[in-house]
Amino acid sequence: LRSLWALNNRLQSTSKRMETVLGITGPQRFVLRIVGRFPGVSPGELAHIVQLHPSTITGILQRLARRRLLIRERDPYDKRRQRLRLSDEGKPFTRFTAGTVESAVRRTLARVSARDMRRVREVLSALEGALDDQL
Repeated sequence: LRSLWALNNRLQSTSKRMETVLGITGPQRFVLRIVGRFPGVSPGELAHIVQLHPSTITGILQRLARRRLLIRERDPYDKRRQRLRLSDEGKPFTRFTAGTVESAVRRTLARVSARDMRRVREVLSALEGALDDQL
């Protein structure tokens, strides 16, 4: 459990440092990268992809839209729905950058065998299921 808390703390610290250095937090960057990869994704679909609560996604999207890094458009087929895409100002935030959470993940995964990675996924999936059972 101590390792999980330490990892969570490091993720939070890295995100804060990213905001200071890059001008964007880890979750904001993750959202921009997903929207860049799936232009036209809806906020609900985005929440599902990134595994965040819809209310958390709403706050992230508001901050990104306010900074004009993300564009919200009405769905042409269903005016009640929104579709998301990157603005030109948001695109630079999706490029690979050192000092980000994903750069640390990429470096780490390069050193981990496929067999060990399968085991890690199994353990994390089991833990996720056990936590879901607690709800």
